Amino acid sequence: MPVLVPKSYIAYQNNAYWVEGTRISLDSIVYAFQKGMSPESIVQSFPLLTLEQVYGAIAFYLADRAEIDAYLAAEETAFDAMPQPLQTTAPALYDKLMAAKAARQQVGS
Repeated sequence: MPVLVPKSYIAYQNNAYWVEGTRISLDSIVYAFQKGMSPESIVQSFPLLTLEQVYGAIAFYLADRAEIDAYLAAEETAFDAMPQPLQTTAPALYDKLMAAKAARQQVGS
């Protein structure tokens, strides 16, 4: 019987976590999972991923939940600190996006 080698589903590159071999961030998978999406639904949202990759990403998140939650919070803080060109060029759109973000955070709380 052959010996199986454990697979790696997540890679850390350029200061971010990615689904190995893709340009899809772990963030995307985690946010979908936190919204209550099933792995099958996440695959429908990200058709480049396999069900195995999604389950692998979720397992990675659950194994290191505190660290990944802290990473996501730091990413959100860094994003919020960046200048937002829409704020001056399209204030109505910016306000809509900020309202959507606030609603998402209320649902997640």
